[in-house]
Amino acid sequence: MAKKAAATRSKISAKKPAPKAAPKRAAKIETEQSSNLYEGMIPMARLKDKDTYRHIVSLLVDNEAGVLARVIGMVAGRGYNIESLTVSEVDRERGLSRINLATLGTHQIIEQVKAQLGRLVPVHVVRDLTDDGPSVARELALVKVAGVGEKRVEALRIGDIFRANVVDSSTQSFVFEVVGNTDKVDAFIDLMKPLGLVEVSRTGVAAIARGAAGIEKN
Repeated sequence: MAKKAAATRSKISAKKPAPKAAPKRAAKIETEQSSNLYEGMIPMARLKDKDTYRHIVSLLVDNEAGVLARVIGMVAGRGYNIESLTVSEVDRERGLSRINLATLGTHQIIEQVKAQLGRLVPVHVVRDLTDDGPSVARELALVKVAGVGEKRVEALRIGDIFRANVVDSSTQSFVFEVVGNTDKVDAFIDLMKPLGLVEVSRTGVAAIARGAAGIEKN
């Protein structure tokens, strides 16, 4: 009987399947991403980038008193400088305005700024046009130049190259209207300095994303 029992146990143990090896832990993916409430999935490599970039952030906000002050106060209160700011009503029926602000910062800092702006009650949409994809940005500047003789002729020649319009003229001065991206406006102003630049008035950046989708895209 003992021999039969031992033989039975050996048969059972022989049929028993070997335990499965524990699955290996998946290797860390280099393209690890972090979720963001306003922009979807942001690559961690981008968030860890310590270089400073110029970002254009667009906001869709309620067109009511105090909204602009709250937006500026939130950004400035955290030590972030606003390089330019434009705001105008874009939807009268819904009472909405659009704010375009340009600021310097790393990708991580801009994500923090967007998160803080998105928590403001009057703010409906926050978009970073720099990180979202291709966009179009334009700025208008009025540039007054005073000069006579060769300097006057040179100022007109440069204005023609930059396709700047002369919107006011006297015997001793011009007022140029120049439209383009920020680099173009900066370059034009720099060239006017030795030719008698008097003063500059700029609108700030107005920007919009390329493609068929609007700012309220999902």
